[in-house]
Amino acid sequence: MKDFKIKTLATTKIEAELEKIGFDSTYKAVARDKYFYKNIKIFDLTNAQVNILKQTALTVGADCATHREVITGNIQKSDAILGGSYSQISKIAEKLKLQPFSLGSLSNKLIEEIQPRKVKTKLVGIVNVTPDSFSDGGMYLEPNKAIKHIMQLIDDGANIIDIGAESTRPYSEETNLDEQIKRLKPILSELKDINIPISLDTRSSEVADFALNNGVSIINDVSGMEYDSKMIDVVSKYNAEIVIQHSKGTPQNMQNNPQYNDVVEEVYQKLLDKIESAKSKGISKIIVDIGIGFGKSKEDNFELLNRIDEFYSLNYPIMVGLSRKSFLEISDSNDNNLKDSLSLAISYPLIQKGVDYLRVHNVKLHKQLLNLAN
Repeated sequence: MKDFKIKTLATTKIEAELEKIGFDSTYKAVARDKYFYKNIKIFDLTNAQVNILKQTALTVGADCATHREVITGNIQKSDAILGGSYSQISKIAEKLKLQPFSLGSLSNKLIEEIQPRKVKTKLVGIVNVTPDSFSDGGMYLEPNKAIKHIMQLIDDGANIIDIGAESTRPYSEETNLDEQIKRLKPILSELKDINIPISLDTRSSEVADFALNNGVSIINDVSGMEYDSKMIDVVSKYNAEIVIQHSKGTPQNMQNNPQYNDVVEEVYQKLLDKIESAKSKGISKIIVDIGIGFGKSKEDNFELLNRIDEFYSLNYPIMVGLSRKSFLEISDSNDNNLKDSLSLAISYPLIQKGVDYLRVHNVKLHKQLLNLAN
């Protein structure tokens, strides 16, 4: 009896594999979409919508799972999970264009979901001008040292410089607004001619207003604009870019046994709400951060990282800041070399999945990884 030889293929290389077996090269681009498979969750569909979607999926051989009570009419709405090849989803989207109950707009969403993601990860270099940040507290509190370090990060390959004048590590205390501005003034005055964007890591609208008036173009708010209700108006006034981060609680309490029923879905929904709020104020330049270490357990952090590609459905650039954080479980708080090595290891699959930005302390090491990966 013949012993068959088989091998699972990485779908990212399917075109090359089709060529290897002698497949018709003029048809390979079309055939490729039959081998890419995607599961898409669609929220809050009416019974009419979900029944049409399910029937449409069946016509092309795809699958659509819904609540078991949809068929009885005992519920008014249901989420759905649509699963199929890119080719099947494209056909479903075309068919939905002709359907009622606003399903034409769902058609457009489905087409967006199967567009190829072509991203080269960029690096955001961290500079804390604070005495108490968890990794480099006190190292760059003196303006001259901070400016020198910023120039080195740029030479090392940083695409953005992110400056923080207040520590938001777990259990940190708030820093007076005047003190934050005092720390920033001599640094920002020396950075007006650098050729890459400057981001400010702040929760305060007053500090953000000062910074945006002094060369900063991005506000990185770890509270997702919840700490200061005026932040959204300041960002809108300057037509600035905003990094909207998810966090649960405040630095003083966020790591006191945070709980989620489904961390990925809850973070996703919260970020979606924050995006809609920002858009309602005319803010269009948005970056999203899942908030590693901000009100999450170690298990929560890894679940978010492992499923980072689910956040691409938000249709905004994704930033991840995991560098040197406590979930790496390095007992020696001063061992930044080991922290950087572990940060690098966890960053690699994120680069492979096409994360837009990595916020890191060691830019030089991550730049070398990017060069290898690309």
